[in-house]
Amino acid sequence: MEKPLLTVDFLDRARKYYEDEVATVATTGEEYTYSELGDRVDRLSAALEQRGIEKGDRVAVLDPNTHYHLETAYASMQLGAVHTPLNYRLTSEDYEYILSDAEVDAVYADYDYAEKIEAIRDEVPTEIFITNDEEAVDGDWESFETIVRETEPEYSRPEMSEDEVITINYTSGTTGDPKGVMRTHRTETLHAYLIAIHHELTSDDVYLWTLPMFHVNGWGHIYAVTGMGAKHVCTRGVDAEWIVDTIQEQNVSFLCAAPTVLNQLIEHYQDNNEPEMQGSNEVRVTTAGSAPPEATIRKVEQDFGWDLKHLYGATETGPLITLSDPKRIGSEEEKLSLKKRQGMGVLGTDVRVVDEDGNDVPWDDATIGEVVVRGNQVMDGYWNKPEATEKAFNDRVEGYYHMGDLATVDENGMIAIKDRKKDIIISGGENISSIELEDTLFEHEAVADVAVIPSPSEEWGETPKAFVVPQSGDPDDPNVEKQDLIDFTKDRLASFKAVSRVEFVEELPTTATGKIQKYELREQEWDEEDAMVGQG
Repeated sequence: MEKPLLTVDFLDRARKYYEDEVATVATTGEEYTYSELGDRVDRLSAALEQRGIEKGDRVAVLDPNTHYHLETAYASMQLGAVHTPLNYRLTSEDYEYILSDAEVDAVYADYDYAEKIEAIRDEVPTEIFITNDEEAVDGDWESFETIVRETEPEYSRPEMSEDEVITINYTSGTTGDPKGVMRTHRTETLHAYLIAIHHELTSDDVYLWTLPMFHVNGWGHIYAVTGMGAKHVCTRGVDAEWIVDTIQEQNVSFLCAAPTVLNQLIEHYQDNNEPEMQGSNEVRVTTAGSAPPEATIRKVEQDFGWDLKHLYGATETGPLITLSDPKRIGSEEEKLSLKKRQGMGVLGTDVRVVDEDGNDVPWDDATIGEVVVRGNQVMDGYWNKPEATEKAFNDRVEGYYHMGDLATVDENGMIAIKDRKKDIIISGGENISSIELEDTLFEHEAVADVAVIPSPSEEWGETPKAFVVPQSGDPDDPNVEKQDLIDFTKDRLASFKAVSRVEFVEELPTTATGKIQKYELREQEWDEEDAMVGQG
């Protein structure tokens, strides 16, 4: 028989079988059982319904990793409304574009970020504004807690189909304006199943939210952890000391951490007399973004006593499409180097590396091709962008999503990213557009020409560096300080996108037709590194 795959099933299951077990631990330490969590979600669903939200409407969430994000997401989806998480590191201008592009009907914003929405609320179609602390926010905002307290938990759940869009996740705008990635009940559900299987989730897991929930719905963990009846430990940001203390106090068994977070934890461990890095549970950790060096993997596994896996994917793919977990591959001496690789395709996923003609490259770990993928967890398409959708699925190979990453395949079928087709910088797990940075720097009167590339960073994996030809023509006397240009980008873009390094040069390497040859700059910058770029 056939049963529709719906995202609301995850909370329904947890409420049915784990109603008295702790579902969420709030950042204040307050705990909610799955019964209590479900009641709050029902009340918010009813309140949104009373305010006119219905199936197909978009409800945005701007929140760090608190229980409010989980509650708003499920409350929206129970109405068939489209969950639209927002990156809390963006600017008001970014939010104006996204809220307008998605035609968002309601927004919940944490009190720390609501001012960014307040600044543009007259410019967007959104009419419902909810926050968790209305006293701390300027403007006319409704109180989340008042709504939940004063609304009865009775709402009408509509009929839903697994092929209907239930969430839109916006990319970081690495090639122009951000694109809304449409994901259906089906893609989200099957991806959550993959997460549960490959990360070996069980009902007694304690999951620490160091990974932003806005990132592809927390890599599917808002569904998988909930559906398994496990415990969510919420956060308001990443602090190494707090993470270590919480792992011990809450007996955390699983977390996700970009290499930059792993580095912060290693530094804390070394500077604080090597504290105990786990409670009563053994700890599993998954990393993505730039591939961690072997030294990092060794410290995490041998010093911390954690089990580390390395995943690869993109917003468009769920993200999980490959996983490096070489338990039955390679010798013991090779395990650490194999864990750096992006790995092999996960269940039900066809991952290929193809040449320009769409043919698979040999498994020689030398021939480079583009990664393409086909799987049930891959997006439905881009919101209101049919041409971009068509190109993404039919560039080299028809019917496959094209990752834009160039890779090799070893004798075991494990891929390793070598470079990118696009000039994307991945810093601390965030995608940054070199084009956006170049356009910004071109606005400075002292800049005649500029190229931005990724530069190696021990803390972030890679960081934006600008090679600047000054208007003066003299790199030794550019008439501007490096810090001035760094501050110029910080003032105009989200802080994580800003240039962190500047080098003045007399000229940039170009082709005969004047096109900047960034690969020469990258080779120069990464000359002493194991890999030329971070592993996106």
